[in-house]
Amino acid sequence: MVPGAEAEILAELRRLRARVPQLTGALAGSADGLVLAQDSAATEAEAVAALTAAALGVAQRLSDSTGQGGFRELLVRGEHGYVATYAAGDAAVLTLIAEPRVNVGRLHLEARRSSLRIAELIDHTLGRRGPTAPTA
Repeated sequence: MVPGAEAEILAELRRLRARVPQLTGALAGSADGLVLAQDSAATEAEAVAALTAAALGVAQRLSDSTGQGGFRELLVRGEHGYVATYAAGDAAVLTLIAEPRVNVGRLHLEARRSSLRIAELIDHTLGRRGPTAPTA
């Protein structure tokens, strides 16, 4: 948990869901699988955060081993929609659940902006300086 940042992160998640109405859930979590904030009706946020951390580990290894550099984002398309995960600095991730009719380009654009904002909020709360998240 990032004390002092939870309310601001939650506000960012709500703004993101307002900008992308096809989102059915948004969760900010630590890279090790803890929920930082969520805006979703889903009651299993802890399970989603833990699964995101596991997927993040695999995605990071895949990106590194193929020479693509550090992890930035992961998109999974299922029969009933999308699950997308974006790096939010070094310590956090943003995971979104979207309807199948979402505009994926818009999803990426807005999520990249929000992940950068979440990274800034966490860094500010922890007293870090300088950008830690990739720019879109």
